[in-house]
Amino acid sequence: MPLEPHVEPWLSELELLEWVRAGDSRGAYQRRLAVWLTYRRHYPAHQVAALLGVSTPAVWRWLSQYNRQGPAGLTRTGRGGRRWGFLTLDLERELLAALQEEAGRGRVLTAKQIYGRVRQAVGKQVSLDYVYRLLHRHGWRKLGPRPRHVQALDMPGACQGQADPQAQAEFKIIEERTINSVVAFERARVSTEVLV
Repeated sequence: MPLEPHVEPWLSELELLEWVRAGDSRGAYQRRLAVWLTYRRHYPAHQVAALLGVSTPAVWRWLSQYNRQGPAGLTRTGRGGRRWGFLTLDLERELLAALQEEAGRGRVLTAKQIYGRVRQAVGKQVSLDYVYRLLHRHGWRKLGPRPRHVQALDMPGACQGQADPQAQAEFKIIEERTINSVVAFERARVSTEVLV
């Protein structure tokens, strides 16, 4: 046997009917109608939910809010927004602005380097994942120099991490010749297989 819902008498029957009709949106009207159907018709929650096209727990939640706070209990706003955070968004922006200045002076910043500053600003232990989410939240991306082989720095003509452009051009020519010879070999092999 389903549990019988109960409605507290915050309003008289006539006031309750006027309150239901005064619903300014579809959601407000649904919530008020759930209270009315439970109060006037004594419908169980699952039947009210079926009539209104909502879930049974929603009807129970609306009745509970009405019973605890009266009509004001159903005039709530949504639950959206940021409910928790170690730092406010403004403090996060200030912290990243200071780090941006360091990056502008040519210092490479990684999440592991930023981790200490974030932990100090928060005042307690945070995870490295929190730092990555903080950077993503403010539009920071992973940018870094193109990797170079360590031997490229030892080549003659290399300066400040730059490989020798002449050696690179020669390598491209050799690589192109190798690819062309492999393609020619494959074509010859395929044509001989077709003939056999």
